[in-house]
Amino acid sequence: MCLYIDIAMLAMSFLNDLYSSVNVVPFVAAVVGLLFLYWYQRPKNFPPGPRGIPLLGTIPFTGKYVERAAAKWSKHIYGPVMALRLGRDDVIVLNNLDSINKALVKQHTTFSGRPRNAFIEDVVKGGIVFVEGNFWKSQRKFGLLTLRGLGVGKKSMEEYVATEASYFNEAVRSENGKGFDISTLLHKAISNNICSVIFGKRYEYDDKEFEVILNRFVHVFDDPLSAAAARMVAFSPYFKKIPPFSFAQYKFLKNSAITAKFVKDIVQEHRDSYDQGNLRDFMDAFLKEQQAGGSEDFSDEQLLHYISELFIAGTETTSSTLNWALICLLHYPETQRNLRKEINRVIDAYGNVCMYHKPNMPYTNAFIQELMRYRTLAPLSVPHKTTESSELNGYFIPKGTTILPNLWAVHNDPDYWNEPDKFKPERFLDNDGQFVSSNHVIPFSVGPRHCLGEQLARTEIFIFLISLLQKFDILPDPDAKELPDINGGTGGLACVPNPYRVSAKEL
Repeated sequence: MCLYIDIAMLAMSFLNDLYSSVNVVPFVAAVVGLLFLYWYQRPKNFPPGPRGIPLLGTIPFTGKYVERAAAKWSKHIYGPVMALRLGRDDVIVLNNLDSINKALVKQHTTFSGRPRNAFIEDVVKGGIVFVEGNFWKSQRKFGLLTLRGLGVGKKSMEEYVATEASYFNEAVRSENGKGFDISTLLHKAISNNICSVIFGKRYEYDDKEFEVILNRFVHVFDDPLSAAAARMVAFSPYFKKIPPFSFAQYKFLKNSAITAKFVKDIVQEHRDSYDQGNLRDFMDAFLKEQQAGGSEDFSDEQLLHYISELFIAGTETTSSTLNWALICLLHYPETQRNLRKEINRVIDAYGNVCMYHKPNMPYTNAFIQELMRYRTLAPLSVPHKTTESSELNGYFIPKGTTILPNLWAVHNDPDYWNEPDKFKPERFLDNDGQFVSSNHVIPFSVGPRHCLGEQLARTEIFIFLISLLQKFDILPDPDAKELPDINGGTGGLACVPNPYRVSAKEL
């Protein structure tokens, strides 16, 4: 205690001496000036962009949707390649397709790294999303080959997805046309598809443990407050120790631990019943690599994180896309009529939905492509990082710089799209009513690090949407006073619909 008092007295004596020997006002002004000079400095020929205020950067000025603010500043002030200070660090935001292709495709070896910060380090110890270098390459190659071997992109996976869609439709039918929360059912159904691939099993919709696990991690994306807190901590990791963000961080880590325990128990079950001559799923394929002992990349920890990432990403992304699809149907009922007319023409009300029907359904293809443009699920994609210094659009990009591809800006560029704020599937139909694919719609990103599960997601979206509309008319909840919000969303790391309810009238 005496030591603390002595230190305090020394500090007061120093300040008194300082005050008596110098004019305090110019001294303070000089210190503040130096701090601001430090805050505003950037490397030579670095991309232009707003710096905001010390410690927070532009976070107070971006609002709920960082991607929309960045797109606006890019269009009116800074250009397509701009620097945005989020928290204490500068990130480079790429706001048009040309700059994204130049970085992620033409210079993919330089722009394929992944940033690490205190928020990521707390959660990610391996997996596939935030790893890089040769380790990422080996895991990506293994993932692609294994998923292909398990039927992803093949008829066998289509059949499994169609079977799960029939279970989902039965659950919808059991609601008897009353208003209900369809998003919960979608999470369970879509999760069962990825569970069949990685765990070799599906879960009943009333399975309590399965429901608890889904609710745990879905809450991070679906709850507006949790999503906002996660965004803040991801951009400024030091906030994870400051309330209320610390509470959100604690909850996120707790939910991650519970999910990890769920996966770990399944891993142990697989170890106990493993048969090298009968590989059942992704997990068994990983155990085979592990037991071969040819690479340290296939560790116990890596298996846990790889499976957990596939489980979470394979559930949330596709189910949220389908939720946005249903909300669009409620706001634009004529699109539902057009879809059903095409379904009846190509498949009929009782036929099995298969991917080979897709090329003959131009309006359906247009609807899905417009859906992915209009409601960009991952507005800023997954962050990249430069692995060495480079040049982009004439600007110097130092090694280790975080890169954010602004997919939302590409999908809402008024210089390319006519009325981008409106949902118009017809924009992807030619004069003969044929579907026109667009390389300006990139929901799964581009380059070597584009989404690993793209094929499975496209299969699920098509089969679930069409099989549902074969059998039900999707209507607003009769007890709701207004339609679900179509312009907002949680505004977190993913743009997930706010909670909503529908009524499904059987046809």
